[in-house]
Amino acid sequence: MARGEGAEQYSNASLLQKPNPDEIKLATKHDSKGRLSVCNKLCYAIGGAPYQITGCAIGFFLQIYLLDVALLDPFYASIILFGGRAWDAITDPTVGFLVSRTPWTRFGRMMPWIILSTPFAVLSYFLIWYVPPVDEGKVIWYLVFYCLFQTLQTCFHVPYSALTMFISTEQKERDSATAYRMTVEVLGTLIGTAVQGQIVGMANAPCISSGEDLNSTGLLVATEVNITEVNITEPHVSLEHLRNAYLIASGVICIIYVFCAVVLFLGVKERKETCRVRTEPMSFFQGIRMVMGHGPYAKLVMGFLFTSLAFMFLEGNFALFCSYTLGFRNDFQNILLVIMLSATLAIPFWQWFLTKFGKKTAVYIGTTSVVPFLISVVLVPSSLYVTYVVSFAAGVSVAAAFLLPWSMLPDVVDDFKVQNPESQGHEAIFYSFYVFFTKFASGVSLGVSTLSLDFAGYVTRGCTQPAEVDLTLKILVSAAPIVFIIIGLLIFISYPINEEKRQGNRKLLNEQRENEIDSEADSVELNVV
Repeated sequence: MARGEGAEQYSNASLLQKPNPDEIKLATKHDSKGRLSVCNKLCYAIGGAPYQITGCAIGFFLQIYLLDVALLDPFYASIILFGGRAWDAITDPTVGFLVSRTPWTRFGRMMPWIILSTPFAVLSYFLIWYVPPVDEGKVIWYLVFYCLFQTLQTCFHVPYSALTMFISTEQKERDSATAYRMTVEVLGTLIGTAVQGQIVGMANAPCISSGEDLNSTGLLVATEVNITEVNITEPHVSLEHLRNAYLIASGVICIIYVFCAVVLFLGVKERKETCRVRTEPMSFFQGIRMVMGHGPYAKLVMGFLFTSLAFMFLEGNFALFCSYTLGFRNDFQNILLVIMLSATLAIPFWQWFLTKFGKKTAVYIGTTSVVPFLISVVLVPSSLYVTYVVSFAAGVSVAAAFLLPWSMLPDVVDDFKVQNPESQGHEAIFYSFYVFFTKFASGVSLGVSTLSLDFAGYVTRGCTQPAEVDLTLKILVSAAPIVFIIIGLLIFISYPINEEKRQGNRKLLNEQRENEIDSEADSVELNVV
């Protein structure tokens, strides 16, 4: 009897000590969710390039394209620029809300949105850079296709942004993937600037002297002997070549857009958090109250709204500033390229800096570092060499502006999860509202800038501009950005998630995941028994 009991105890002990295949599978599955290969990170990062490539091309060149190539009145151009971004007030939160209610498919919850929106997005983007033959319908044409592209791009970018939370459960891996993403996205801005700027720069149309009619085809020239009619066709031929150059550049960007979407789809697996139970879907307005009611998120978004406004004003007006105020009409695309190249090279430095000194410190140092250069580019006498040096230095700060918001946003989402463990599955709503505020900043900057130039008396394709236009451009690229940076940094003073808080949230979330895995393992063991 005792021997039988001992054998039974030994058998039970062996059963407990013997590795359970289901537990091994579960642990392996958990590890695979946490760790990402370099290939995974690169494929994920490449997926962020289309947003930055198209955004850079639109941000730097759409304003000058509408004014000097499509030959629109500055007032109508401001309506198009602001109207397209204001449309995002509806599309961004709405898409985030719809994504959060999307059922899981075998491709994931985010991937179907990304893939299905891509072909329509590239078509609408291409048509933005086409000049319709009917002058009366130009404003409607650009407004419709600009708004359509913004909608379709939102269907790509909001799910892609939220995908950060579904590629890994480990905060360290997500931060690393975000650094890869920011490097590629800044590289995307470099590509967008290079493709658009260099192709367009090779077909730069001559400026129009004061008093010359854009619509005239001839000019009477008096000489001592006779009066001869000279056919002035070069400006018109060059303008047509310039329009074709914009189409070629947009076609190249469309090909890159599709390639990046395919790489993302093939190289990244969206991982479902099987341990977590998603809460019941909430209404649209409940989602708004939820995300804006979370204090750290509201402060983060408002702070970056103002700092984004600063860089958007700089981005949207720098091409005009270089062309007219500094007098570098034929070199502005190269100056923009230097800024983006510098930003690309500086991303690894800022990733190291925020790891070493904390994200909040990186915000203050990275954002304020651009202020001296914004002042010097206006006060220092016009010099191409000085402009290149200032542009390279300013690119370092641009890199911080790219990296830090997307690196800090997952921390806010984690903080929400810690404080609301019963409310899960709302990542897309958080990301969609942040994307909206970023695009809203871009729309406000472009709309206000173009309208200000209209009031100042901007001359379409003029060789020179009135003094009021030069003053307006200096304010738009220097004074206004500095004011917005100061406001944004003042808001960040009250941002509550420092390194200690972030590490605490990380520890709590890891404990929650371990408890859920233990619970599932116990459930598996009971089912086996």
